Amino acid sequence: MTFKNTYGFAEELDNQDDLKGFRDEFYFPQHQGENKIYFTGNSLGLMPKRAKEALQQELDDWAKLGVDGHFDAKNPWFSYHELFKTSLAEVVGAKPLEVTPMGGLTSNLHFLMVSFYQPKGKRVKLLCEGKAFPSDQYALETQVKFHGLDPSETIVELHPREGEVGIRKEDILRKIEELGDELALVMIGGVNYYTGQVFPMEEITKAGHEVGAVVGFDLAHAAGNVKLELHKWGVDFAAWCSYKYLNSGPGSVAGIFVHERHSESAELKRFAGWWGTPSDGRFQMTKGFIPAPGSDAWQLSNAPVLSMAVHKVALDLHLEAGVDNLIEKQKKLTSYLEFVLKDLSDRLPSVKLTVITPKERGSQLSILTEGSGKDLFNKMTDLGVVADWREPNVIRVAPVPMYNSFMDVFNFGQIIEKSLEELK
Repeated sequence: MTFKNTYGFAEELDNQDDLKGFRDEFYFPQHQGENKIYFTGNSLGLMPKRAKEALQQELDDWAKLGVDGHFDAKNPWFSYHELFKTSLAEVVGAKPLEVTPMGGLTSNLHFLMVSFYQPKGKRVKLLCEGKAFPSDQYALETQVKFHGLDPSETIVELHPREGEVGIRKEDILRKIEELGDELALVMIGGVNYYTGQVFPMEEITKAGHEVGAVVGFDLAHAAGNVKLELHKWGVDFAAWCSYKYLNSGPGSVAGIFVHERHSESAELKRFAGWWGTPSDGRFQMTKGFIPAPGSDAWQLSNAPVLSMAVHKVALDLHLEAGVDNLIEKQKKLTSYLEFVLKDLSDRLPSVKLTVITPKERGSQLSILTEGSGKDLFNKMTDLGVVADWREPNVIRVAPVPMYNSFMDVFNFGQIIEKSLEELK
C-alpha cells in the first residue's frame, strides 16, 4: 500500500477498518473537550467501558452474599479464574490447562524460577538480554544469589553489536550454542521494553532445548501485542502482566504459562500455597502439598476477583476483535506511523527523529530524538498527546489496534510539526 500523510487518506483507512467500532468500547482521557491521542498502551491500556458493569456485579454479590459469594455469586469466586482460561489461552497460544491468571508479574517470575532455574554442577549459567527491564534484572540477580552463586559470573547478558540498537538473532543463537552444557536457563523478554524489538521466541526455545537448557519468557510487552504460540513453540514457562496491551487496569492480576509436559512432573520444586492444590479437595485442609493439574499448581492464594472481573472483560474484547485481526491492523498502524515520521523528516530538515525499533516489532515504535527531545515531548504532551519518555533521549509511542485509529496517527504527526514550529 502507498501511504499518504493527509487527513483524507487517514480518514479513508479508518473507514475501511473492520475493527473501528472497538474504539467506542474504551474511555479516552480528554484534552480541551476532545480525546487525547493515547499512544501509551505499552505502559497502561485504556479502561474498557464494560469494566464498570463487571465490577458492579461482583460488588453487588459481595454486598448481598458476603462469604457465600464464593459459591453462590453469579460468577462464583471460588472458581472465578476458570471462567476465562480458554480466552486467556487463545491470546497467548496455549492450552487452557497451561495458563492461569494469578499474582503479579515479578512475583510470578520468582515462583516459576524456583521451579525452572535449578543450577547443578557446571550447568549454572543464566542468559538474558542486556538492559532488561529493571524488575527482571533484580529478579534474576536475586535468584542467582539465592542459589549461592555470583551474578557477575553466572548471568550472561546479550547486547547489540557496536553501533546497532537491536540484538541480532544470529548472535542470540550463537551465544546459546557457545554456552552449551553450562547453560541452565534462558530468560528473555519477548519484546524489549526500550526498543520494542520482538525476539525470535520459537528459535530461541529450540536452540535452548538443543543444549539442554530451560527456556522462559517475560511477556509483559508481548501478551496482547504480538502473535504468541507458546504451546506450539515448546516454551517451558512464561509470565506477563495484564495492564498494558490487555487493558485490565493498573496493577491488575498477571498470568503464567507452564507447558503441559511439566504439569505432572514430581521433580519440580515449588513454593506452594493451598490454592495450588486440586479444587475438589482444597477444603479438606490436609497436610502435604498435592499439585493441581497444569499451571494451576503454581497458584498460592485465592483469586483477586475484582481485578479478574475487569481482566475477563478485556479478554472478551480481544476475542471479539480476533487476535489475528488485531495483529493485521497493528502492522498497518505502525507502518503508517513510521511513514508519517519519515515524511516529517524528509520535509523538515531540522527534524531529527529516528525510529530505532526494528521491523520485528509489535505496536511500539521507539523514536530517538536529538537536541531538544525532552522539550518536544513536553510540548506534545501539552497539546494532547500521551506518550512515554525514556532517558536519555527516546520517546516511546504505541498505537494500539484495539482502540487507536489511523486519524490518531495523522494527528500525531500534525502535533509534532506544530510542536517543532513553536519550539523554534
